[in-house]
Amino acid sequence: MTLYDELVARGLIAQVTDEAEIKDLINNGKATFYIGFDPTADSLHVGHFMALCLMKRLQMAGNKPIALIGGGTAMIGDPSGRTDMRQMMTPETIQHNCDCFKKQMSRFIDFSDGKALMVNNADWLMDLNYIDVLREVGAHFSVNRMLTAECYKQRMEKGLSFLEFNYMIMQSYDFYTLYQKYGCNMEFGGDDQWSNMLGGTELIRRKLGKDAYAMTINLLLNSEGKKMGKTQSGAVWLDPNKTSPFDFFQYWRNVSDADVLKCIRMLTFLPLEEIDAMESWEGAQLNQAKEILAFELTKLVHGEEEANKAKEASHALFAGGGDSAHMPTLELTAADFADGDLDILALLVKAELAPSRSDARRAVQQGGVSVADEKVTDIQTTYGADAFGADGLVVKRGKKKFVKIIVK
Repeated sequence: MTLYDELVARGLIAQVTDEAEIKDLINNGKATFYIGFDPTADSLHVGHFMALCLMKRLQMAGNKPIALIGGGTAMIGDPSGRTDMRQMMTPETIQHNCDCFKKQMSRFIDFSDGKALMVNNADWLMDLNYIDVLREVGAHFSVNRMLTAECYKQRMEKGLSFLEFNYMIMQSYDFYTLYQKYGCNMEFGGDDQWSNMLGGTELIRRKLGKDAYAMTINLLLNSEGKKMGKTQSGAVWLDPNKTSPFDFFQYWRNVSDADVLKCIRMLTFLPLEEIDAMESWEGAQLNQAKEILAFELTKLVHGEEEANKAKEASHALFAGGGDSAHMPTLELTAADFADGDLDILALLVKAELAPSRSDARRAVQQGGVSVADEKVTDIQTTYGADAFGADGLVVKRGKKKFVKIIVK
């Protein structure tokens, strides 16, 4: 099976500009390709994870990745997939986020010995002369065609700023620049970037008379058509300080039955034959598949040691065995008990299992709270400092939220 065939079999490829040429390039290790990452936060998230995995697959087949950090385009903001304008960031914040991205990407991509490049489009975008851009680049873009692009359509109802309208031109100019500087002949990205990517191939054709290619990968959507990688508390981050390895593991451990095999195909590096054999799995076997998914992805992002710790902690919680040392933990002190015992509502709020006492009350009254595997139904239940013992107590809300509380 060729690399391209494998990408198709894994459900990754959405759209391509020239399938025959792209097949030849990536199957024979002749692609110098780029994927752009705008530094809108100080960590990459699950949405970026698929792109990083694609880069890794292509690099393993001998192709050369260019990770483009959007220090310049982040000054504008990508309107794709949004109904409102992005928050403007200071140059200092953008630079800090760029530095964080570089560190995280190095876990996936081998940047040694010229095997990959990491560049920042601020190096060329920030010094552009506006008149030159209008004459040399803007002349090649049709406003009529731009307005039909999906990334702009969604914003037309609420109002599209002229600032954001320029984003397609900036992204296209990136591809044009990378083609000239590094021989970059392909751009990859999420399917919501298709219009922007076509702008780049067209600019290269018009300005240089050369062919360049674009391929989009399917967005990671659940069976309901919603983007994966989001929780009630926000994005699932790759930074362990923002989303712990345990919480990262649990996110994948708790995907729906309908999504688990799709995620294994798209995100893990397990052989397709092994994944195909899981097609007949059902019931308890699907839980096993979810654990395989969670372990493989946690290992990729955080390393095997952290993946094993998360797996043990998960077993401790759900199977009544294993090591509970790596669960989410809250440390209380004697000061927390200065006014006497804590009631269950206060405990839930302190553990961030409920945003307020009224929400905690509803959870208890609906039978969704347990302490040390004992269901709590009385909102007056209290706990003294000595109730937690040396090892602490695990407080659970529902099947998926829990915190081990210890008293120091």
